[in-house]
Amino acid sequence: MRMNWKFAVTVAATVLTGAAGAGVAQASPATAGSVAPSACRPANHTAKITEAPASAGHHHYRVTLIAPRGYDPCKLAGSPTNVRFSDRGSDIGVAAGHYGNQATVVTFGPGHPVHFDIQVPSSGRSTSAGEASFTLQAPDGEIPGTSFAQGKLKVATGTLIGPVERGA
Repeated sequence: MRMNWKFAVTVAATVLTGAAGAGVAQASPATAGSVAPSACRPANHTAKITEAPASAGHHHYRVTLIAPRGYDPCKLAGSPTNVRFSDRGSDIGVAAGHYGNQATVVTFGPGHPVHFDIQVPSSGRSTSAGEASFTLQAPDGEIPGTSFAQGKLKVATGTLIGPVERGA
């Protein structure tokens, strides 16, 4: 009986030590095949809308995406799609197209912020918004999920979204 108890304790200790060691190996981003989540996933980055300099006939807003430490860098390309604008939770009904080179690939992740432009025609009736939702694009298709950016802006019919670019 005593021998079985010692054997059981030894087996349990070995299993727990192995499980703890496996957990440490999985959590370490320095190991090969890092398991850190992608910065491109909507829950893993923040986005902010700020006013940008106007151009002839257009107002511009910059949407800057930032990923905190602990996430793996990823590749983005083209303009975000499925862009919707809302004010205090209510969709304002302005659809947005896109402009610019949709094939340029940029790296996004911790220490590598990116941004895209919202170009709004100066003529016509504009509507205030406080949030934009959008789907990011990878070189090979959409990234699942919806990202959100907060900030004051005005949008109108004819609003266009520029491609993701490097920098804040």
